[in-house]
Amino acid sequence: MTLTAPHVRTTTAALLVDDDGRYLLHLRDAHKNIDSAGQWGLPGGDPEPGESLDETIARELLEEAGLRVADLAPFATVEITDDSDLTVSRVRVYLGTWNGDAAALPLTEGIMLRWTEFEQTRWLTMDPGTTAVLRHHQAAGGRTEDPLPVIHVRRVGSRTVPNVIGVHLYLERDGKTLLGLRHPESPYAPSTYHFLAGHCEQESAVACLIREAKEEAGLVVTARDVEFVHAVHVTDGPGTQPRMQLVFRARHWEGEPRVMEPDKCLGWSWWPVDALPVPLVAYTRAAIEGIREGRPYTELGWEEA
Repeated sequence: MTLTAPHVRTTTAALLVDDDGRYLLHLRDAHKNIDSAGQWGLPGGDPEPGESLDETIARELLEEAGLRVADLAPFATVEITDDSDLTVSRVRVYLGTWNGDAAALPLTEGIMLRWTEFEQTRWLTMDPGTTAVLRHHQAAGGRTEDPLPVIHVRRVGSRTVPNVIGVHLYLERDGKTLLGLRHPESPYAPSTYHFLAGHCEQESAVACLIREAKEEAGLVVTARDVEFVHAVHVTDGPGTQPRMQLVFRARHWEGEPRVMEPDKCLGWSWWPVDALPVPLVAYTRAAIEGIREGRPYTELGWEEA
């Protein structure tokens, strides 16, 4: 029996260097189901059907940042393997020279582009493949090699998937709970009712709750008045990033809820816990039902993941 090797995805990336030897790095979006989310890497992307890798990197630079780089040439191939030493992807890296203002580029994907000295990368959260490419470029003195070198990167713990932590405020008054109607142009749950909520940054969950209550609704909540009441571990399906949604009750607070971020929320209102509005975010409804029943934990979506 002949075994056929699995298809290996090949993408492209551009290693752009200026006359001062700095590298143009790209900060990728966090909290998205993408490769190297929240990390610094190189601009680039996947080929379209029938497109060569040379055509791909030229198109990606133009679409992502309005860049045309005349001297792009293949520099190396990054081969990424998993815990079982199977190759899971390859990246064709192109080397080019560009001098300009990174901040002025019309970036259409990711968070930002910036010129970075090699010594600074040790302080950044870097994509491992990008780190390996920069080290090779430093060791090679910026020279290209023939044949094209293959840089091996092992993705340690590749089966480990980070979970996003969401924090939610449950307020109850006279048998009613506070919910907000999300803006119709919101990227998540537009025109849908939801808790006052936010994602943890470099802070504790309770600190996040206190910050979000103030920023979103002008409410003053203190840590001593907060208690954990429910958690919903949710996934939207195979390949999506799981999320742990923590719900806290505030026994006391100061202020009346008002719209502080009109681009995110149209209004706050109190709803009877036995007559919740429609449409309502699914895990918000599940959490309220769990709180009413005295259950601390719910899972959603895992039967399909």
